[in-house]
Amino acid sequence: MITSILTGSFLWAGSLITLLLYIVFILAVCVKIIMDNTSASKTLGYLVLIVFLPLFGVILYLSLGVNYRNKAMYDKKLEYNDDLKDKIYEYTKHIENNPQAIDNPVIEQFKRLAHSVSTEDIHWMSLNNDVKLLKNGENKYPEVLKEIAAAKETIHIEYYIVRNDGIGNQIKDLLIKKAREGVKVRFIYDDFGSKKIRGQFAQEMRDAGIEVYAFRKLLFIFWANRVNYRNHRKIIVIDGRVGFVGGINIGDDYINVPGSGKPILRDMHVRLEGYSCYALQHIFLSDWNFCAKQKIEPNAQLFPVDLREEQGKTAVQIVASGPDSPEPYIMNSIIQAIALAKKEVLITTPYFIPTEQILTMLKIAARSQVKVKLLVPERTNSLLVRMASRALYLDLLRAGVEIYHYQKGLIHAKTSVYDRSLAMIGTANMDIRSFDLNFEVNAIMYDREFAEKMTAQYYEDLESSVQVTLEEWEKRPKYKVFADKVVYLASSLL
Repeated sequence: MITSILTGSFLWAGSLITLLLYIVFILAVCVKIIMDNTSASKTLGYLVLIVFLPLFGVILYLSLGVNYRNKAMYDKKLEYNDDLKDKIYEYTKHIENNPQAIDNPVIEQFKRLAHSVSTEDIHWMSLNNDVKLLKNGENKYPEVLKEIAAAKETIHIEYYIVRNDGIGNQIKDLLIKKAREGVKVRFIYDDFGSKKIRGQFAQEMRDAGIEVYAFRKLLFIFWANRVNYRNHRKIIVIDGRVGFVGGINIGDDYINVPGSGKPILRDMHVRLEGYSCYALQHIFLSDWNFCAKQKIEPNAQLFPVDLREEQGKTAVQIVASGPDSPEPYIMNSIIQAIALAKKEVLITTPYFIPTEQILTMLKIAARSQVKVKLLVPERTNSLLVRMASRALYLDLLRAGVEIYHYQKGLIHAKTSVYDRSLAMIGTANMDIRSFDLNFEVNAIMYDREFAEKMTAQYYEDLESSVQVTLEEWEKRPKYKVFADKVVYLASSLL
């Protein structure tokens, strides 16, 4: 009898201690969430999840939500970045980068934008650029192959997605050929986005003398949390003179074949020639020195001095941001551009879950009689992202924002045009993941002629789109509205 009572007491005490430890653990995780996150919506999202689903919420946060910005690996990357800035400055100090000293009406209108992101030495503005707009993969890849074939000294490639398919192998084979000719080829791929090339594809390049590295190599035990902090950039720099940047990855699915019957994949890229290539080179070197065994020292081969001769007349500012950035520079540049626009804001994005700041700016602009248009796909490859996005429509429509759904396939471009004067093209989606979690890069063109081309393309895409009306959105079934809003509560986790 006594033994039975003692056993029961021990079990009760053990259960109580276990419960107390569980509660303390949950509270400790909640404190960590509050201390780690500066975003109120993100903090609230995780806390709500833990309140309703404690164990699942904790596991999800520890897997996906832990903030790695302050970890040793990023401290190391910041050291590399600072070291690079000082060394690269010797090659870039001659570039005119004071927007106030430039006689350009577009720069005059948007000079606050230029100043707001040029606090980083990497984000200076250059004036001597030739810029070519490349619509879709079928127009981008021939240009890329041509420039790779003409390379004489260095080829630097950094991509989120590289597929082991037709165009992927065509580029790989040409890189191998150039490496065997004596050109120095360096290749960075994201280990999550390009996980299918980790084997034979990458090894074939290494065997030919190409230096190949995965960005933040995935280990099984850390797989989940490293899905967040990915390198979403798409950069090519050839001989330090020609560069490519934009939304188009390397894969056959980006090539649209007339008459194939397949949905169109609409995307946008730019070819750059001029000082803007110095900035792309800087970003590549920063990422290379983070993930490669052998660090690269800046030299005149990577930053050719004869680029001082004028290549073109377009003013370009390259803006990069990521977990190693002290500020979300890409997001800040978009906020400033919206604030400075006087007549028109044209945005294209495949994923639309913006920050509260951008949402507010869009609504203020529309209510201030600025024509604000948003072009997104009818369907994306993520149901939850689509639902979270549509939870925002009603407020935007009531403010006067025009929303369009692209019908011909997936519009994957990440572009915006302001007053037909300033244009942005890059890798950053209009979502929290791009602004806060991934390594991204955008090009800003301060040029009316180029912006007019972008505007014409935008209105051409609108012809293949259907406008969402306030009347139809107000009539949506309540269960759909409720479901969208529930998903939006977790938007910072998507």
